[in-house]
Amino acid sequence: MSNSADDNLWIRRFHHEPNTRVTLVCFPHAGGSASFFYPVSDAMQSTMQVVALQYPGRQDRREERPLTTIAELADASFAALRPLMDRPLAFFGHSMGATVAFEVAVRMKRELAGAPVTLFASGRRAPSRHRVETVHQLDDEGIVTELKKLSGTDARILGDLELLRMILPAIRSDYTAAELYRYLPGPTLDCPIVALTGESDPKVTLEEAQAWADHTTGGFELRTFGGGHFYLAQHQREVINLISDQLLSLTLQGRI
Repeated sequence: MSNSADDNLWIRRFHHEPNTRVTLVCFPHAGGSASFFYPVSDAMQSTMQVVALQYPGRQDRREERPLTTIAELADASFAALRPLMDRPLAFFGHSMGATVAFEVAVRMKRELAGAPVTLFASGRRAPSRHRVETVHQLDDEGIVTELKKLSGTDARILGDLELLRMILPAIRSDYTAAELYRYLPGPTLDCPIVALTGESDPKVTLEEAQAWADHTTGGFELRTFGGGHFYLAQHQREVINLISDQLLSLTLQGRI
């Protein structure tokens, strides 16, 4: 697998690459970082290469300007991942990351006539389902309240003012990108889409999750789990098994 300057900035590998055909690419949620997916890489290290994207403005990239549109995030992610596209890739995106993953898949379709072998869209409504949301317009206290409500950020960080000052600009930029995103009709994907959602997620209704089916001709499945927006924390093993089973099934069918 090639490495470039952009790869070093954008792509994180936590474990040695096993001898497998498929690479799972993970796209973090708003305010999230590549390290969120370390447990996924750890659990799958003997069976699959897992890489995670690191957006600007967080962790080791905190000195960089955060990006404020999904288009910017998708363009840069596509450029960073392009050297990897000579082998099968599967995409897993959570929340905002699902939208970024979708837009990268659209760019693959448009520019390379390719696609991920599967797009796993977690905790996010379909691109064509818009909601008016204004978290990005709140003051810092309001954004922290939203983070606490969704339980997606370590409580220790939310209580540490110095750490909060470091991460809030990236979080605000991500919310701006996610909330101002508007789907522009384009190529319909031809890869399978698997939508995953928590049954009590305030950010996604079942109808909004089901609408991912409209964005592909390659088959669709909706899987629900107990829990809210970050159901992943409670169902990590089940989600990892779902990913593994889906990719094994495609391999056995000769589609990978």
